[in-house]
Amino acid sequence: MTAAVPTTLSTVSYPFISDWLVALRALCTDEQLASLLERSHLSMGQGQSNDRVTLDQIVGLYQRAAVETGDEMMGLWSRPVRPRALQHLLTSVREATSLSSVLYRFSTFWNLLLDDYQLDLTETDDLLTLTLHPQGGAQIQRFGHMLILKLAHGLISWMAGHEVPVKHVGFAFARPEFDQDYAIVFPAPVSFGRKETSLTLVLDKIGRVQVRSRADLDEFLQNAPRDWIFTRSREHTQSLRVRTYLSQTGWESANLAGAADAMNMTPRTLIRRLKDDGTSFQAIKDGLRRDIAIRSLRAGLKTIEEIAQDVGFSSAANFHRAFQRWTGSTPSHYRRAPN
Repeated sequence: MTAAVPTTLSTVSYPFISDWLVALRALCTDEQLASLLERSHLSMGQGQSNDRVTLDQIVGLYQRAAVETGDEMMGLWSRPVRPRALQHLLTSVREATSLSSVLYRFSTFWNLLLDDYQLDLTETDDLLTLTLHPQGGAQIQRFGHMLILKLAHGLISWMAGHEVPVKHVGFAFARPEFDQDYAIVFPAPVSFGRKETSLTLVLDKIGRVQVRSRADLDEFLQNAPRDWIFTRSREHTQSLRVRTYLSQTGWESANLAGAADAMNMTPRTLIRRLKDDGTSFQAIKDGLRRDIAIRSLRAGLKTIEEIAQDVGFSSAANFHRAFQRWTGSTPSHYRRAPN
C-alpha cells in the first residue's frame, strides 16, 4: 500500500487519544507514563481540545507502550494481550485463502483472548460485517474500539495488497467532539450511538488474497501501526478529496472554484457536500496548512518565517496569529516539543 498525501500530512486532535492515555495510566507509574510520552514527542502538559497529534507520535507511543507495558493492547481491554500476540495473528491470517477467511481468523483469534467483547462475523447478501458484542457490563473504550476495527481493516488490506474499501463503520458510543478525526482513520461514512460497534465491507469490492512472505510479515510488525492506523483513501469523503486537491495546488491558485472544477461539480454543489461532511473549503484549507506547519515545526529544519511562506502567509506575524487560532498554541510551543 502506497501512502497518499491526505494521510501523510494529517493530524488528529489530542482528545482522540485521551482514552488510550487513561488506559496507560492504569499500567504505568506517573514517571513511566511521562517518560513514554516524552520519548514519543508528546508531553503531560498537552491535552487541550485543539492540540494536534501526528502519525509519528501515535506510532512512537504505540511501539514503546506495547513493549514496556507487556500488553500489546496497552490496557485497552480487560485482559492483557501478551507479547507476540500480533505476530501469531499475522501468522494465522497469512495462511487464509480468501479475504473473508482473513476476517474469520481475525475474529476467532480475538475471541480466544478477550473477555469483555466477542467478535462476530456475519455475511448477508453482498455484505461482510464484523461486530463487537459486549459480554456482561463491558465498558466502552473509544480508542480500543477504533483500534481493533482499524487492525481488522489493516490486516485485510495487507492481505489484499491495497486499501480495501469500507462501506460503513458504526460505534457504540456517542458522537465525540473530535468526530472529524475518524475521517482520517476510516475510508468510509462513520456513525455513532449505534447498538454495537461494527465494520462493514462489500464482498465484491474487497478483492482477492495475495501471497504474503515471512519478510512481509516481519515488515508489517516492525512498522505497526504505521501501515494501517490512518486511511490512505483519497475518495471516501469530499473533504479528503479537497484536501488532496489543495496539497497538489499552489496556495495562491487554490480556490473553491478550482476545487469544484477538478471534481466535476459546481461550487454550490461542492459547498453543499462539504457541509454534509460537517466542514467548509476554508476549514479544510486551514487544516492542511496547520498540519503541514506542525510537521515542519516538529522537524525543526526551517525557520518560522520559511514555514509561514510555505503555507501561503505573507508574513510570520500573520502565520503566528492564524496558527494560534487553529491550535490554541504558538508555533514556538510546537517547536519546543521534546525531541
